Amino acid sequence: MATARPMPDPPPVTTAVRSDHLLSESSIMSWTLGTDTGVKVKDGDGRMLIGELSRRSGVSRRSLRYYEQQGLLRSRRTANGWREYDEAAERRARGVAEMLAAGLTLEGVKELEPCLDMDGLAACDDPGLALETYRARLAVVEQRMTALRHHRDELARRVDELSGR
Repeated sequence: MATARPMPDPPPVTTAVRSDHLLSESSIMSWTLGTDTGVKVKDGDGRMLIGELSRRSGVSRRSLRYYEQQGLLRSRRTANGWREYDEAAERRARGVAEMLAAGLTLEGVKELEPCLDMDGLAACDDPGLALETYRARLAVVEQRMTALRHHRDELARRVDELSGR
């Protein structure tokens, strides 16, 4: 007589995935369960997880974590420990990245931190501080450019000397 073998346990459910269609006009979302641990859910209250913030802002997840560590970005933790950001974080993250790309140091960005929530530097509560910060950084960059030109000229002179010109 053959005995029935027990069925193996299904894989554990690790995430919830929204199936982006409405079940009714009352905006009830349909939720399905999945096992893909790479899927992150964005809830409907304007909060987003780090992957969504990274995609929307163009800033890497690693940089976002660093900005948060430096006090330039704020998140709250979900029950499972994931970082969750509000809608304003997208503008702040993009603003920090743009200031760094323009040549400011992290310290300079921190000086202008209140301006990150504004629509551009001109809307900053203290545009004089922003102007002073950018002018100071520009002076440092110009000094470095002068030193680099000197190094370049000296290297070129030595190359010419060694090649017999």
